[in-house]
Order: sequence, then C-alpha cells, then structure tokens
Amino acid sequence: MALREIPNGLALGAMLGLVGIVRISLWQYLGFYDYGEHWMLIALTVSAALVGIVMFGSLTGSMLPFILQRTGFDPASASAPFVATLVDVTGLVIYFTVASLILRGTLL
Repeated sequence: MALREIPNGLALGAMLGLVGIVRISLWQYLGFYDYGEHWMLIALTVSAALVGIVMFGSLTGSMLPFILQRTGFDPASASAPFVATLVDVTGLVIYFTVASLILRGTLL
C-alpha cells in the first residue's frame, strides 16, 4: 500500500520543489529579494525539504488509518485536522533538519 504512495509523493514533492526553486531564483534575479551569496543553497534547501514534507504527508495520510485500525483505535480519528497537524509539526522538523544538513558551514 505504501509503495503506491511513494511515486505520488515524489512527483508532487518534485513539482512543488521546482516551484520553490523557480520562485527563489526569480526573486533573486529580478531583485525582489536578496537571498545573499548562498541563494542557490537556500533554493536547494527549500526544494529538498518540500520533497521530504510532501512525501511524509502522502505516506502519513494514506497509512495512518491502517495503523490506527491495526492498533485497535478508530481509523476515523485519522481525520484531516489530525493528519494536517501531524504533518505540519513534522514538516518543521524535516525542514530544519534539511536546512542544518545543507546549510551547515555556510549560513548555519
């Protein structure tokens, strides 16, 4: 079941990651915002974090009801607000972990 969600999560994450790279690049080149000399690393950080967050969200949203059912809880409790909160909080952890890995030695 989870193996079917991985390509979907990767595809959506890659599309959103590309949007993140394009947005940061355009704002840098057009002068809307100056990200500094390491703007490409920032774009890479945002893109990689988006792929990870979307992948985790896709897997969590599809697998959490099955996990809850198997552990004896009501799978309906894996409602959209619960999954969204879980993914949002975990998304911050994913983003800061990716940022610490990519930006270590430059901006961090």
